Amino acid sequence: MNKGMSEIVKTISKIVTPFVIIFGISVIFYGHLTPGGGFPGGVIISACFVLLLLAYGKEKVLLKLSLYKSDILHNLGAIMFLSVALIGFLGGVFFLNIFDKGKLFSLWSGGNLLFSNISIGLKVGTSLFLGIVLLSMARVVYKENKIEFFEKEEDIK
Repeated sequence: MNKGMSEIVKTISKIVTPFVIIFGISVIFYGHLTPGGGFPGGVIISACFVLLLLAYGKEKVLLKLSLYKSDILHNLGAIMFLSVALIGFLGGVFFLNIFDKGKLFSLWSGGNLLFSNISIGLKVGTSLFLGIVLLSMARVVYKENKIEFFEKEEDIK
């Protein structure tokens, strides 16, 4: 059985996906200079995986980014964000920016804000991806005043 959408949608999503991921990464990296940051960049990257999920089906997408890998990335983002917060204690205050501010309007001008954006982007992107994949796995049918749950479409009668 052919999962996903038509060949046109699959081809377009295959072409567009690298550009969307690069755009999401640039929103994360330059969030302290332009509108953006970790949250919108993470949403953009997770939207790219949702596009692939719709175009190809969850089985193909989970081969690229499994639930286990995305859970590890989610936890890594949380640990990175906590580390950025705790590094401030080296200067005496929680979340203190101890890094050199660098040259104005450059990538390194935000100090530890860049690392905060990266960790939030990881956390938000994987959280949304996990939530949408888990929602796509659930099959809920309401009939005869009862709610029934199914794991496979074939089990629904």
